[in-house]
Amino acid sequence: MMDYKKAGVDIEAGYKSVELMKEHIKKTMRPEVLTNIGGFSGAFSMSAFKDMEKPTLVSGTDGVGTKLKLAFVMDRHDTVGIDCVAMCVNDIACAGGEPLFFLDYIACGKNVPEKIAGIVKGVADGCEQSEAALIGGETAEMPGFYPEDEYDLAGFAVGVVDEKDLITGKELKAGDVLIGMASSGVHSNGFSLVRKVFEITKESLNTYYEELGNTLGEALLAPTKIYVKALKEIKKAGVKIKGCSHITGGGFYENVPRMLNDDVCAVIEKGSYPVPPIFKMLAEKGQIDEKMMYNTYNMGIGMIVAVDPADADRTMEAMRAAGEEPYRIGRIESGEKGVSLC
Repeated sequence: MMDYKKAGVDIEAGYKSVELMKEHIKKTMRPEVLTNIGGFSGAFSMSAFKDMEKPTLVSGTDGVGTKLKLAFVMDRHDTVGIDCVAMCVNDIACAGGEPLFFLDYIACGKNVPEKIAGIVKGVADGCEQSEAALIGGETAEMPGFYPEDEYDLAGFAVGVVDEKDLITGKELKAGDVLIGMASSGVHSNGFSLVRKVFEITKESLNTYYEELGNTLGEALLAPTKIYVKALKEIKKAGVKIKGCSHITGGGFYENVPRMLNDDVCAVIEKGSYPVPPIFKMLAEKGQIDEKMMYNTYNMGIGMIVAVDPADADRTMEAMRAAGEEPYRIGRIESGEKGVSLC
């Protein structure tokens, strides 16, 4: 007799992983959530933002990428969920939005309930940091498609902003100040190159480096910072953020121009903040030239905001109050849309 279990899909394991993840999901709940985990869909009340003049939904979707390969080798699965949430909610916050809820999608070769619950714990941690409710998700067991000990993780977030508070870059002008917030390291981009430079084995990832202050694996697996709270604090301080850029894949060269209008360019001073040692190590070991580094990685700055010079100090205070490390890293000038690093 053939059945689904013999075909490689364990329905019981699916039930067990849902039970195990419930305690993590519970801590992300918001009063607007109207459904329990396990239903066919997640319902979220719009009552919280019905008083906005023009409530506007903003959404983001992303995955963790090949950083997951490191999690597999290290058998450490409780932080990649934070990366998954961060990649989505930071993009929403960049537009001025407040993340409301998040859904995750895990596809795996074999459902090991404790492992799936560990991944979801990370997702819940990220949701807690960004005050988004983890409202639903899907674990797909796909034998023969993924190796038994591998999985993919992606997510989707929805946020809201009053149309008048959208950060568009339209009002940017020469003289505005660029303030960057420190990253925690490589975040979740450029790992295909990382994996070419470093040997991704248990032994090499568990090697301690004095200059990193921890093992290579810990430095590389450090979860992406979530900047939602900091951007909320800036708004609360009464500062208008004129432009905002989440430094993800494509580094400075690709992401900074995305926040600009056609009449201005951004000038960034490379020496204005410390570049974390992991990037220096990566560049030296991989013999990667400087331009390629700034075109691939965040180089120590995960999020950049542009504000009026009169608001610079207040902005930095708000960032510090949210637990972030701010640096004044450059300015806006008149000219053709683009970015120059000096």
